[in-house]
Amino acid sequence: MDRDDDEQRKMNARVAEFLAQIGRYRAGALTEEEFRPLRLQNGLYVMREAPMLRIGIPYGVLSSLQLRRLARITRTYDRGYGHFTTRQNVQLNRVAFEDVPEILVELAAVRLYSVRTSGNCIRNITSDPFAGVAADERIDPRPWCEILRRWSLLHPDFGRLPRKLKIAVTGAQQDRALIRVHDIGLEILTNDVGEPGFRVLVGGGLGRNPALARELEPFLPWHHLVSFCEAIVRVYDRHGRRDDPYKARLKTLVGSLGTAELRRLVMQEWATLADGSLTLTEADLDPIRSRFLEPPYQDRPEDDVAHRRRLSGNPAFAAWTRRNTHPHRRPGYRIVTLSTKHAQTASGDLSSDQMEQVADWADDYSFGEVRITHEQNLVLPHVRKCDLYPLWVSARAAGLASPNRGLLTDIIACPGGRYCDLAKADSIGLAQAIQARFADSGVAQDIGELALNVSGCVNGCAHHAVAHIGIRGVEKNDRACYQISIGGDAGDAARFGTVIGPALSGEEIPAAVERLIGVYLSHRRGGERFAETGDRLGTAPFCRAVYGEEQPIAKVANG
Repeated sequence: MDRDDDEQRKMNARVAEFLAQIGRYRAGALTEEEFRPLRLQNGLYVMREAPMLRIGIPYGVLSSLQLRRLARITRTYDRGYGHFTTRQNVQLNRVAFEDVPEILVELAAVRLYSVRTSGNCIRNITSDPFAGVAADERIDPRPWCEILRRWSLLHPDFGRLPRKLKIAVTGAQQDRALIRVHDIGLEILTNDVGEPGFRVLVGGGLGRNPALARELEPFLPWHHLVSFCEAIVRVYDRHGRRDDPYKARLKTLVGSLGTAELRRLVMQEWATLADGSLTLTEADLDPIRSRFLEPPYQDRPEDDVAHRRRLSGNPAFAAWTRRNTHPHRRPGYRIVTLSTKHAQTASGDLSSDQMEQVADWADDYSFGEVRITHEQNLVLPHVRKCDLYPLWVSARAAGLASPNRGLLTDIIACPGGRYCDLAKADSIGLAQAIQARFADSGVAQDIGELALNVSGCVNGCAHHAVAHIGIRGVEKNDRACYQISIGGDAGDAARFGTVIGPALSGEEIPAAVERLIGVYLSHRRGGERFAETGDRLGTAPFCRAVYGEEQPIAKVANG
């Protein structure tokens, strides 16, 4: 039996175990209190209107077969929609509890699972959605993500950590994996002789008390990746707080101990693991690398004459190509982003029909492969330039060709008060109202690159704290209101935004965003982006535009 078959056998056994636990709960043999940690370890939440099931998509990579299965499941067991999240997962927001066993069996048939997508464990390993194809990539992170996935997924000691732990890996010059806001962030580098290794960051995270990850190790040789991560998690498991869930994340431990003391503890623990059974060898790496061989690309010229003619003759196609396609490491190919964002749907939501269409396009144009992005969009990673036009025509008809990747209308939003028990406000409705306010794509194009994120509560699932304009739902006098922050960044220069004043009603927010944009458009110089103009001006003119007078700057954006 090969490793993949053995893993599927174990995962199927885990699914069967959970199905038995569901049966015991429904029969009254398990109390709600006893069942709660079991369902959470298997990605099943009890939400505002119905159970929610979270499905892990390892490092955001889906096959067309898997996407079609998700389409069938959402059509059969949900309301015909799936929600793609900022952590490269898929959520079914309205499933019936009695249908969960059938859903899990259907998922397992295509090697998709909900195991450890929730609970106090190591969560889904995330990565660059352009992994393996990006023009700026040093080393493909996918094999390393797979190694970490195999190590962590059913780890017997890490299923009951103090709190959840999230790992992200990038191998490109541009950080599209957001490693600075993860518990463990890994940047793949090479040393002077070209050998790969990892810059290891620890202690990042969003939520109630956001923190940026700190460097723990500047260059870890690749052989030690698993053993070093094991040492970090052991230290966290041993020293992390369990008395207060709001202070139980790794970032709190890093903040209380300091980087130097944490490193001392990790190195002490690692001394018992280094060069042991967790040390990686070429024999370990080769079969995993073989899973990520290049697809059968054609030798194509970078300059495709027919494609160039299409661009010159069709402004709408040209706008989409400029904004939603990206440089590929192979000549004659592009990476394509399919935007889920427009005013008629919730950010990250795809209908069952749309999923099936994307699966068809993946087969026709991208070797059967789809990626999920942190911005809640989908990516076809291997599209020939000559195929861009027919793909665009089909995507436009399906409502998946908004030319807005990275623009104001590419809004990241959590499910919010429509689904989530924790939400204080309706993030979906507000995002749609802002979308409608800036529906003219020409306006969004003129504004340029701008990240606007809407979270329904302090937990910050939509990453509002690191958005250029972040909006967070709060409760004020028993009504839903929204706090605005500006100046955050999620990438290479990661930082948190600053709250600019008191929370506003939902009705006031779209106009407030318009005033913030007005300040930017009035003061930008040359090709300055919103974030750069904000750095130069400071927050005062933005505060005056929204509130009529300068407000005291209270705090860094949280959540």
